[in-house]
Amino acid sequence: MQVFERIGFMGLSIALVSALSGAPVFAADAPIEDGSKIVITSPKDGDKVGDTFELKYELTKGSEAAHAHVYLDNQYQKGFPGTFKGVSKGKHQVTVTGANKDHKLVSATQTITVEVQ
Repeated sequence: MQVFERIGFMGLSIALVSALSGAPVFAADAPIEDGSKIVITSPKDGDKVGDTFELKYELTKGSEAAHAHVYLDNQYQKGFPGTFKGVSKGKHQVTVTGANKDHKLVSATQTITVEVQ
């Protein structure tokens, strides 16, 4: 019985870690493969930026993509206006991911790292 309890706990732990990291927890949550593409054009990966900087990207829509979601350090930026403001000094991850009209993620994604000076 103890082995099953450990497996159940480990499964729950993996699901919790996945959920907290923003990774899909279940297969149904896997991104939709629709042929979309995302390219972050500015800033470039590894760039040094100020605490306020503009994000530019290009979304090539596939069969499902309608818009993009922007994340800063895995935190969704709801209603992102195009400019990050007041970002703390240090290294940060910026991710742009395509989404369909129901806000389900498509497989198009790109992540860069910037250093705020």
